[in-house]
Amino acid sequence: MKQIGPDWTPPPRDAGTPRAPRQLRRILRLFRPYRMRLLVVAFLVGLSSLVSVASPFLLRAVLDVAIPERRTGLLSVLVLGMIAVAVANSVFNVWQTYISTSVGQQVMHDLRTSVYAHLQRMPLAFFTRTRTGEVQSRIANDIGGMQATITSTATSLVSNATTVIATVIAMVALDWQLTIVSLALLPLFVWISRRVGNERRRIANERQRQMASISSIMQESLSVSGILLGRTMGRSRALSHDFSRESSALADLEVRADMAGRWRQSTIQIVMAAMPAVIYWVAGLTAGPHGTAVSLGTLVAFTTLQQSLFRPTVQLLQTGVAVQVSLALFQRIFEYLDLVPDITEKENAVTPAGRVHGEVRFEGVGFRYDNRQARPTLQDIDLTVPPGGSLAVVGETGSGKTSLSYLVPRLYDVTEGRVTIDGVDVRDLSFAALSDAVGVVSQETYLFHASVAENLRFAKPDATDAELHAAARAAQIHDHIASLPDGYDTLVGERGYRFSGGEKQRLAIARTILRNPPVLVLDEATSALDTQTEQAVQQALDTLSAGRTTVTIAHRLSTIRDADQIVVLDAGRIVERGTHDELMALHGHYAALLSRDSGLATAEAVPVGPSAS
Repeated sequence: MKQIGPDWTPPPRDAGTPRAPRQLRRILRLFRPYRMRLLVVAFLVGLSSLVSVASPFLLRAVLDVAIPERRTGLLSVLVLGMIAVAVANSVFNVWQTYISTSVGQQVMHDLRTSVYAHLQRMPLAFFTRTRTGEVQSRIANDIGGMQATITSTATSLVSNATTVIATVIAMVALDWQLTIVSLALLPLFVWISRRVGNERRRIANERQRQMASISSIMQESLSVSGILLGRTMGRSRALSHDFSRESSALADLEVRADMAGRWRQSTIQIVMAAMPAVIYWVAGLTAGPHGTAVSLGTLVAFTTLQQSLFRPTVQLLQTGVAVQVSLALFQRIFEYLDLVPDITEKENAVTPAGRVHGEVRFEGVGFRYDNRQARPTLQDIDLTVPPGGSLAVVGETGSGKTSLSYLVPRLYDVTEGRVTIDGVDVRDLSFAALSDAVGVVSQETYLFHASVAENLRFAKPDATDAELHAAARAAQIHDHIASLPDGYDTLVGERGYRFSGGEKQRLAIARTILRNPPVLVLDEATSALDTQTEQAVQQALDTLSAGRTTVTIAHRLSTIRDADQIVVLDAGRIVERGTHDELMALHGHYAALLSRDSGLATAEAVPVGPSAS
């Protein structure tokens, strides 16, 4: 199993392929929960194959007995028997197709949900280093590409294998010498099919990677942000050209995949189509002075069986090729399922029985994103925030502020020391308990392409309308929502683009109010807003923070003057701590940051243009 951690990167393009037998065993395990239904399919398929073998024998009796001897009664019975065989085969085929298809679709459903659930457990490092389109492609394209193999392979294998075995036995019963002639080239055909399968498997790997690349381009460039960037930068035509190039490469791969081994397989089909003529030729050469060594009915029945043998044989060979191609798709899916997240819930995880008070402690905390980092992102962090208290963290860009905030909700795990809530290490808490205890409002607000109400209820699915309205009022966004034509049923648009930055932030605050967490992490929640909007959002944040333990990552220092404790980070270390007044008296890092912050605010307020003079 591959360990996923902060320093994980996706597998290289030339990553080795696991051994096929081991992979096949793993694929077969996917069907284990449905083995009883598959046994029913196998029974129906076997029965159909055995019934089909009866037709040539009925035909021989028609040609050798019923017609020459003018036995009309026997002829009628034999013809009805041949019709009954056709009807039975059709009924068996419908039922086995329904059962096998439903099993295959259920296996695909299991795979999709397993991969999605597994990805939900991956750390942030995985998603920061993996293109979203790549992830989506593996779930949609790779699993979708398995559909034909998963839904029909088992049925095809059982059906064709049973048909081949039964047909060979029947051919031997008719004439063993002609049977040897018919089967002489079969080993060569198997070898050719294996070569074709290996070639198509290599091409399938390239094709799926190309499809993932196209998915990434579409996801990035056809989002609202991508369209805005492309048009404002004048790059729409260039993006279309890039997409055309990638699509052309995919088209070439599709042609290569479809044509791989076509000439060799065509040779097999030509030889098989010519075999009945060869049998007639052999029968003619071995004929005695008074006629053929076998009766006409036997010869016709044999060639009919021979055609019945070649069809499932070709399908078996094609199924082998399809399985080899699908192994490339399964490999890509198993790569994700084999990744082990470094942030996991302990078997004996703690769920606090009573109310969480919200004391937050950082005890000797150190943190690195990458084990190869020369200098840790955070080191020697010791902090205590009492229940209901407020801590503000300030510092230059890259000082480690956001990294520190990620450790409280356990988006990353500390590499040294520990972070506790009410004395319990966050690594010992259950995921549900931790998410109930800690709420996060970040600078980048994410809203789903759904209604306002649905976005708010993401935090509390069973929230009543009254609770939604109360949370929105507390976040100072209710009046705006109520003024919209559809009110709380208004679609917010992709990533909330129908709302302004300040409105989105207040929706995020209302969403967090619904959760009512005792610990709150505010990660530069107002840094991207203008001064007027910031004031409105800050009032909503003040309402949200009341009575909660609050850790604020500050960009504009004017918003954290009243914090109970302010710490200044520099290169991952705490260099100053105290209240606003205490830190100003030191005339150190904090005073310099505040002076610069005040200068920027003054510069923003200076009018620009003719009136400035």
